[in-house]
Amino acid sequence: MKSFDVPEFYRSPIISKVKQFRKLQDPRKKDNTPTLLDFGDIQFYIGRYFGFCYGVENAIEISFKAIAENPGKRIFLLSQMIHNPLVNQDLLERGVQFLQDTNGQQLISFDTLTPNDVVIIPAFGAPLKTEAILKEKGVNITNYNTTCPFVERVWKKSEQIGKENYTIIIHGKSSHEETKATFSRSDKDSKAIVIKDLAEAEKLAAFLKKGKSQEEFDEAFKGKVSDHFDIEKDLNRIGVINQTTMLATETQAIADYFKKEMIAIYGEADLKAHFADTRDTLCYATNENQDATYGLLETDADIAIVVGGYNSSNTSHLVELLERKFKTFFISGPEEIISELEIHHFDYHHQQHITTFNYLPNKENLKVIVTSGASCPDSLLDGVMKKLLSYQQNVKTIEEVLRKLAN
Repeated sequence: MKSFDVPEFYRSPIISKVKQFRKLQDPRKKDNTPTLLDFGDIQFYIGRYFGFCYGVENAIEISFKAIAENPGKRIFLLSQMIHNPLVNQDLLERGVQFLQDTNGQQLISFDTLTPNDVVIIPAFGAPLKTEAILKEKGVNITNYNTTCPFVERVWKKSEQIGKENYTIIIHGKSSHEETKATFSRSDKDSKAIVIKDLAEAEKLAAFLKKGKSQEEFDEAFKGKVSDHFDIEKDLNRIGVINQTTMLATETQAIADYFKKEMIAIYGEADLKAHFADTRDTLCYATNENQDATYGLLETDADIAIVVGGYNSSNTSHLVELLERKFKTFFISGPEEIISELEIHHFDYHHQQHITTFNYLPNKENLKVIVTSGASCPDSLLDGVMKKLLSYQQNVKTIEEVLRKLAN
């Protein structure tokens, strides 16, 4: 796989060595067990996969290229390039400006743009309507388009099944930039609807069976469905695609559920006429990170710390998985670890920042899971581990632990 020119300050002395070791040890990616870094009084379980994925590294490389190649020009990002505050703040400090916030609210009017301006398309992609507005302003949107190739793969599948008159069900968050971009393309060739989870899939199934009215449908899926959606004709042929950062197991469960429902309605012999096979829209990096998190669930750790942007979908899903077994703290970086007694972290269920005291269990041989989302620099994980190490009395040096790992 291609390697990218990512700024060195996003890399890390500890994590880079761990990743290099695991790559050599497990080149075929068969082993999802975590790496154990034993410092004595504290042990860290490091996920097999985490941190910058292909799409994120590609976006960072292109963004820094845009800055280097356009001295003196105004450079804009359509919205947050990725969902990580450190990376986005770094770009802001280098003079890049955001045209929109992560919710699509306009920060700088498109009317101020000129053909001489540089606009970077974020890794999530952009809705077709937004692309059209930028083109009208004479802005080149291809030179620095950082759209993730795996997002584009979903779009291609959407276009394929849309042209075959399948209604496209998108498993995603309707407010997420990627889902908005995917919806715009799905809506172009067919009808589309966004559902966030299996519960909404079950709600939609009632309309597949013609058991509820058009008015009830319009109310239940308001703001998440194509205009003029007709439940009598637009739910007879369906296919499921996904926002690439959703839980892969949940996307598969939703697809399996709809497949079962369509068999019940139309019979297995006619399934292909009513249900499209879309299994290849799942992102490899999302799958790997989530599989690695299942590996972490097999450990006997005391707590888990997940590092990433609070609006990062893939990171929140890692938190969701780890919370099934461990007391889990979702933080944006090491600065949120205030002391050995206090930590600031994010409760993504209630979307609020909270403080917890006495978060570290009072015991010997403390075992801590450390992992991150796909948009998080590895350097932040180094910072988290160094912060926790500073609170321990009897610990081995980083050099000693890494040397033992390599041997």
